[in-house]
Amino acid sequence: MLLVCTLFQPVHSFAPSTKKTSPQQYSTSTTSWSLQAAPEEALPDIVIPNVFNFGGLSISSKELAEEDPRVWVPQTDCLSFRPLCFCTSQGYYVNLLKFKGGGILGRHRHSSPVHALTLKGSWGYVEHDWHAEAGTYVFEPPGETHTLIVDQDCDEMVTLFHVTGSLLYVDQDTDAVIGFDDVFTKLDMAKKWYAECGLGEEYVQQFVR
Repeated sequence: MLLVCTLFQPVHSFAPSTKKTSPQQYSTSTTSWSLQAAPEEALPDIVIPNVFNFGGLSISSKELAEEDPRVWVPQTDCLSFRPLCFCTSQGYYVNLLKFKGGGILGRHRHSSPVHALTLKGSWGYVEHDWHAEAGTYVFEPPGETHTLIVDQDCDEMVTLFHVTGSLLYVDQDTDAVIGFDDVFTKLDMAKKWYAECGLGEEYVQQFVR
């Protein structure tokens, strides 16, 4: 049963509509609507249906169930990421981070907040005593400095990260800045990889806003 709750009122008025409308006037099929979701100048939505297979989730479409491994951008031998959004206009990116067989993302500091949702496996930070198992949400405040670690006995870890601003790599002993990543460096990595792997450099543009 499809339950549709709608509010129809003139765009030029904030007053509630007093006109009585018969339910037969409107179809619950979205294919019959000619409504516009956003202004003409607004950027389009990003919709990626096969971001992650949660095991028990039934995927009816064969195309959605099959993932092209080339969408994953390698960073190291054990670390790769899958871009979901490169928001160059607001300085953030959203990606899936994947470790295979354990590993470490060197000590780094965040200039802005980070949101993380663990989808598979587990991970943590050397500087904290908590461990993020599958299903765990983590908020990291601005100014946080830490070292991401995935245990060697973890076959695969996949976590969605929403990162705003710069990720500053720092020296383990002095905390001096020795490198950085942000939406532009991640975008550049993805462009180079997609050009190299055969998807084409332009493949990345679908994620840019």
